Amino acid sequence: MAVIPPHPAEPPQRVSREGRFARVEPLVAARHAADLWSGGLSDPAVWTYLAYGPFADEAEFKTWLATRDQLADPMYFAIIDKASARALGCATLMEIRPANGVVEVGHIFFSPALQKTPIATEAIFLLMAYVFEDLGNRRFEWKCDNGNEPSKRAAKRFGFTPEGLFRQHMIVKGRNRDTAWFSILDSEWPALKRAYETWLSLENFDEAGRQRQQLAALISAARG
Repeated sequence: MAVIPPHPAEPPQRVSREGRFARVEPLVAARHAADLWSGGLSDPAVWTYLAYGPFADEAEFKTWLATRDQLADPMYFAIIDKASARALGCATLMEIRPANGVVEVGHIFFSPALQKTPIATEAIFLLMAYVFEDLGNRRFEWKCDNGNEPSKRAAKRFGFTPEGLFRQHMIVKGRNRDTAWFSILDSEWPALKRAYETWLSLENFDEAGRQRQQLAALISAARG
């Protein structure tokens, strides 16, 4: 069995990262809450598989969000549409274990306006690059309710490998939760990075903004 040198990863910091479509920046409830709510987070369906929400109104949502923006684990980031400069969703880095070089992406809530867009894809890519390249992690995790089919499809599209099921892992909102686990390893990151860079390039989108190549196909090809 290989011996791993004792080089722990760096813990995440409240930094910003910017791409072509998206900017990922530290959540500031006072600045981001109004955009998030008006972008569609009032829709109860957004909160079905999360341990909190839905919220009765914008005031309740703002009060809750204000309890989240200074947390270190989970560490919340707002996802900004660069074209409109509006916050459309959030994601966190959580279950942070620098000694083992492991971080999870979780507490993801995307407004309907963000779902299935290049902004959302690039935001996940920016977090991946930060986790592997800046922080030096060995493993990036994605976990979700096994009943959450959109989340499982998203994990696979983003390049996470399914690892199995933790049965009766949690009780969420009075329901049993079987948790599906996914991961990306540092050895897989270079191929995934090339696939993302190709997908996000100007050449991959036509004049109407439609993708020419699908990310899943590029990831599959990059992995050989």
